[in-house]
Amino acid sequence: MADCMVMMKYQGLGNDYLVLDPNKNGAHLQGKKIALMCQRGFGLGADGVLYGPVDINGKMGVRIYNADGSESAISGNGVRIFAKYLMDYGYVEDRKFSIETLAGSIDVECLNSRATEFRVKMGKASFLSREIPVTGEIREVINEPFVFNRKEYKATCLTVGNPHCIIFMDHVSAEQAKDLGPYVENADEFPERMNLQICRRIDSGNLDIEIWERGSGYTKASGTGSCAAAAAAYRLGLVENRVNVNQPGGMIQIDIQEDGILYMTGSVGYVADISVAESFFS
Repeated sequence: MADCMVMMKYQGLGNDYLVLDPNKNGAHLQGKKIALMCQRGFGLGADGVLYGPVDINGKMGVRIYNADGSESAISGNGVRIFAKYLMDYGYVEDRKFSIETLAGSIDVECLNSRATEFRVKMGKASFLSREIPVTGEIREVINEPFVFNRKEYKATCLTVGNPHCIIFMDHVSAEQAKDLGPYVENADEFPERMNLQICRRIDSGNLDIEIWERGSGYTKASGTGSCAAAAAAYRLGLVENRVNVNQPGGMIQIDIQEDGILYMTGSVGYVADISVAESFFS
């Protein structure tokens, strides 16, 4: 079993990731292998793979891969999971540290002794079309009409390191997210594809969301999706600056500072260490 690969599985509110540590393994998964590994029934089953710790700009970082093998600049649940992994395996000892991602440096704070609750500084949201990106004239994409699958929706689009489309509805369900998600993800207006959150305002401090994630499909929870939904609702005047974002996997709390900085607080859990068949790496 000397050549056996080992991966660690964690979950953040039901959004599950495999951690592939290059210090413990000799191989780096490529796109097709990642997709197979994440496929439930044929592989281990996961919403993505976290490859790290790796050097990014001379600092300790993580590369984040979606379930289809494509790479993502940032994942809110992924960052919290990777933060727990770093503490579990002794890479960091301080309660406060930073993790480099392709979207930049992310500050993390562990809130409890078991390293299951983390507060993450997620930066500012941008509603500017060229930064998201959304095609057309340069503008802030706020409560704007879009046609998806021959039906018009009012949508607010923004980036929190990755692109999100927020559509407010009177009722939200998994079925709606699954039906609408593929059309939004692959719409012509979104040249780098798009994450979708359908969102319902409960009151000034609570939202319900359902999520379709680009590259992964329907997911039970999303950290960046929670940030995006809260930021959009706040911009539209629907909520105060502290928002509980409820999703099928659980609740993530978003705090919006006066300067626009978003803080995300949520839980993560360790699931298993898994020895992986060599055939995945040959």
